[in-house]
Amino acid sequence: MNWDAISFDWNHIRAFLAVAQEGSLSAAARALRQTQPTLSRQISTLEESLNLTLFERGTRIMQLTEAGTELLAHVAEMGEAATRISRVATGQSQAIEGSVRITSSDAMAAYALPRCLISLRQVHPGISIELVPSNEISDLTRRDADIAIRHARPEQPDLVAKRLADIEISLFAAKSYLDQLGPVCRPNDFAEANFIGYQSPERLVPQISAMGFPVTKANFGITTSNGSTMYELVRDGAGIAFLPVIVAEGRLGLQRILLDAPSFNMDTWLVTHREIQTSRRIRLVFDHLASELAKDRWASLIARS
Repeated sequence: MNWDAISFDWNHIRAFLAVAQEGSLSAAARALRQTQPTLSRQISTLEESLNLTLFERGTRIMQLTEAGTELLAHVAEMGEAATRISRVATGQSQAIEGSVRITSSDAMAAYALPRCLISLRQVHPGISIELVPSNEISDLTRRDADIAIRHARPEQPDLVAKRLADIEISLFAAKSYLDQLGPVCRPNDFAEANFIGYQSPERLVPQISAMGFPVTKANFGITTSNGSTMYELVRDGAGIAFLPVIVAEGRLGLQRILLDAPSFNMDTWLVTHREIQTSRRIRLVFDHLASELAKDRWASLIARS
């Protein structure tokens, strides 16, 4: 390697990558736990050493120049290599202790994971779990989490995914709400019913309409982006929503709106890094979750008697 050809400081490259990915000095400073003036100086020094202008100045948003965009492709590869080095270093520790960061939907974190994590900690008290309920898809390649539970198969080649049992989904409501609706025998009887939307109701209208229910956006009086909140809204009689059958029937005592109401299956995947599996604690937690969540097709979602 020709060391004399390297005319820049590695730390300045890290600062450039953070600003380019985060979009502003303030966001990059938070991500790197540094100050904005420090990052600004590092960027300026890098530009001087490379004799390039990497960002357009004068706005709150750091806009890459053409030269900066060209450099970013190479710097991103360096960032990925640095992340891989970190994973290898992490994986060398064979002690079954340390922290494991798990992310899942808020409903999964609330209903499925507590029992799994309690049983894990009983056997391996040296492992501490950071459970991060989030309905956003965490970027495992950037170490937002060590393990994730997702409802779509990841496409990144450096991730390992294990498919868990599918979760059956159908339309449910509280008995109190169905009594309020009066006799309902067929989909057309729900033309004036209240439905609870998850995030955007526009996405649900075609799906529910295709099942034979004459709904429009006007049927969705309440929407939420939180799964646990949606469960409680249905339990309190706010309306009808798509819910996992095993939770709605086995845990919450809700009713399908029709005995023969259509249902569909939702994929569920347990995901981790390919390299990180050399870490015994990550491997152990991954295998424990896979085993516990597979028992009796999501029995962990049903409350203890």
